[in-house]
Amino acid sequence: MRHLNYNHLLYFWTVAREGSIAKASQLLHITPQTISGQLKLLEETVGEKLFQRQGRGLVLTDTGQVVNIYADEIFSLGTELAQRLNSKEPGKPLELNVGVVFSIAKLIAYRILKPVLGLEDSIRIICWEGNLEKLLGDLAVHKLDLIISDSPLPTGLNVKAYNHLLGDSTVSFFAQKRLAASYRKKFPDSLDDAPMLMPVKTSVLHRSLDDWFDQINVSPKVLAEFDDSALLKAFGEAGVGVFPAPTAITNEVERMYHANVIGTVEDLKETYYAISPERKIKHPGVIQITEMARSQLFN
Repeated sequence: MRHLNYNHLLYFWTVAREGSIAKASQLLHITPQTISGQLKLLEETVGEKLFQRQGRGLVLTDTGQVVNIYADEIFSLGTELAQRLNSKEPGKPLELNVGVVFSIAKLIAYRILKPVLGLEDSIRIICWEGNLEKLLGDLAVHKLDLIISDSPLPTGLNVKAYNHLLGDSTVSFFAQKRLAASYRKKFPDSLDDAPMLMPVKTSVLHRSLDDWFDQINVSPKVLAEFDDSALLKAFGEAGVGVFPAPTAITNEVERMYHANVIGTVEDLKETYYAISPERKIKHPGVIQITEMARSQLFN
């Protein structure tokens, strides 16, 4: 077999991740025709087909799956090498690119990431927000080193990534100080027909809240839904309605949003995960995050 062209291998690897040439072309900013031509050259080099059509998408052949395993390792090592070389530049901190799922409370995200700032070796945190699907796409092409999520990696995705459980927190309900006292009486029955601010329906917490409301036979009046947890709390601070938040940040929520806790639900929990491209974590920042979260933040 002739020597592999690593540009061809990158195009192949991206198509394998995205499931189509069209999506890969958008990600790589090159035309679909160019990618198709380069894939054909790679297949000629390998001597076998790497993809086969399935509906409107592409799936890997047996040979394609083998090539993809090696491509994963090659580009993972390349990213690791770049990080190591960058860290050796005098005065230049090692970067930690973190994706944070929209629905996670910003105060929780801050407390998870805060230990990195105390490391002796300087690390610069670069944070991005988005839904889990988008962030996993960025993780797959090594734009991110880590994702902080309130749900584990979905099954069935063609992404090489691993869940690392950080811990969990019970959920409490809050309201502006002048409203909190009235809802605190007879909690949780007081939530029936209460104005409620909720995370969006696609969030894990929304589904858990719906199940819990059904169990206790309570029907709050949902006034608004948010995919941004900080915006949800801002509406709560304005007195629009009752809102849920992790019990772990009760003190911060009460201080920053001029709210009081109404009640805590032991049966409701938010679970937090670090999702990384490595089964065995190597990045010093990610090691610090996982260790401190497990030993202190959620202990």
